[in-house]
Amino acid sequence: MTSAFKPHPEYLRLSDLHAFYGESHILHGLDLSVAKGECVTLLGRNGSGRTTTLKSIMGLVGRRTGSIMISGNEVIHEPTHKIAHHGVGYCPEERAIFTSLSTEENLTLAPIISSGGMSVDELYQMFPNLEERRASPGGKLSGGEQQMLAMARILRTGAKLLLLDEITEGLAPVIVKKLGEVIVELKRRGFTIVLVEQNFRFAAPLADRHYVLEHGEIIATISHEELPGKMDWLHQTLGV
Repeated sequence: MTSAFKPHPEYLRLSDLHAFYGESHILHGLDLSVAKGECVTLLGRNGSGRTTTLKSIMGLVGRRTGSIMISGNEVIHEPTHKIAHHGVGYCPEERAIFTSLSTEENLTLAPIISSGGMSVDELYQMFPNLEERRASPGGKLSGGEQQMLAMARILRTGAKLLLLDEITEGLAPVIVKKLGEVIVELKRRGFTIVLVEQNFRFAAPLADRHYVLEHGEIIATISHEELPGKMDWLHQTLGV
């Protein structure tokens, strides 16, 4: 009897991906895939190539070779603004909030790249803190509020593939908990998420799969189900 189960279509595939900054060879032939609606994490020590992987997908490194497929489209030779139009939203570690603009001006500044983005009202429902601070300058927001704003901004654009870099770094536990709830809700809504995260306790329950990087290569792929049996090895490998 044939199973009725149909796997979700592949949203992102990296094949033999190499990335360079000048003469520095950072990524060494990465292969990974993410299905529509999945959340995967990129784990590794600092310098392992996790952030470079996200920047490579967005075309923000000096040079890339190999293949980057988004929804079946090859984008390795496309510029960053074209890649965004494939429905990709990038939330960088530095957040890139405009300090002199209000929260709401920051929120509405980015262009709409595809249909289906969340409205300002929907985003205020998801992030009530931002509605309270809608008239405050970006520079007056707390670190947690700035992180919420950076995420909300890309959700408004219509992006369906979210590249999130160290979104919990330096934030209070109550904000970290809130961001975890947001990611669960985004998964429920069918968003596809690639998460670079040092806070393994935050990432572990959210992800369907973990890719472990070392020196620009993937050294292990661990499913959610395999995670309990790999914890000792992960702690040793990640130094946490």
